[in-house]
Amino acid sequence: MSTLDKICSVGASKSSDNGVCEVNNMLQNMSMSDNMDNDLSVCANCGKEGEDVNNVCNKCKQVKYCNAACKKKHRHKHKKDCEEYQRLAAERAAELHDIELFRPPPPKEDCPICFLHMPYLGSGSQYMTCCGKLICNGCLYAPVYDDQGNKVDDDKQNACAFCRVVAPKTDEETVERLNKRVEAGDAVAIFTIGCDYRDGANRYPQDYAKALELFHRAGVLGYAAAYIGIGLAYDNGNGVEVDKKKAIYYYELAAMGGSVNARHNLGWLEENAGNADRALKHHMIAISFGDADSLERIKELYSSGHASKDEYTRALKVYQTYLAEIKSAQRDKAAAEREECRYY
Repeated sequence: MSTLDKICSVGASKSSDNGVCEVNNMLQNMSMSDNMDNDLSVCANCGKEGEDVNNVCNKCKQVKYCNAACKKKHRHKHKKDCEEYQRLAAERAAELHDIELFRPPPPKEDCPICFLHMPYLGSGSQYMTCCGKLICNGCLYAPVYDDQGNKVDDDKQNACAFCRVVAPKTDEETVERLNKRVEAGDAVAIFTIGCDYRDGANRYPQDYAKALELFHRAGVLGYAAAYIGIGLAYDNGNGVEVDKKKAIYYYELAAMGGSVNARHNLGWLEENAGNADRALKHHMIAISFGDADSLERIKELYSSGHASKDEYTRALKVYQTYLAEIKSAQRDKAAAEREECRYY
């Protein structure tokens, strides 16, 4: 079997961050395997064999020459095969990339108090600077009683539902707690401080370079939303040169890590590019995590003839499943008492 035939027959496999690099490695391994069958490397031009035949084609990495002169002499004969190798490598890289991009993202954590799925809307939960937990507002605003069934005093009512530490009373105390969470390696706190540096908020000076440093750190620690901050920086040129390809790269990292906002935005980008099928995939994933805006986008795609009735019906069912998983009487009470506690 020729190397080209082997490339065409390769099945799906896990992709690295750079699909092209993976394919090139695959091609090189195949080439090495072919050479091992013959024990010696062979010059593609003159047929010389030996360990010193190691001048590889810079573009396809699939043939070797004994020297630069042979490489140059053979260039016109190799050109067609070289282009074919590169085309197949690019196609395979794109295929591997999409396998990773549209793979279902990791599930979000449940509320540590009620163990129900956490709402997608940011207003449905709150990050606690005391313990670093994300708690749904249903649990956060539930009344606290003592062992006699009596409501406890105001301070205890205003305590963290998880660790029972009383909420900070000043902005300075909030920032102090955030900094302690940063020192503990808390990715959400690191991202939050990064946003403050980006926006020049909460008494932090505006410093795009510091913001990007913190976004990268939070992303490496597993907070996918941090990559949106990096993508926006490249999109808008905040502290870096505008680079749309890098912006999309970081949006995709965020989406693959579970960021619903990034997934929705990628759907928008694909819509604007005229790629309805890819847009549908992005929006459907976003809907499964509770994004009502993506549901509206699929409705628009259906109205414009770019999505079928079955696809829109499936999107509605997926969203209803999400609602069933997050709804609770206690969350409804919190949302009824405070508009800022609305969770869907």
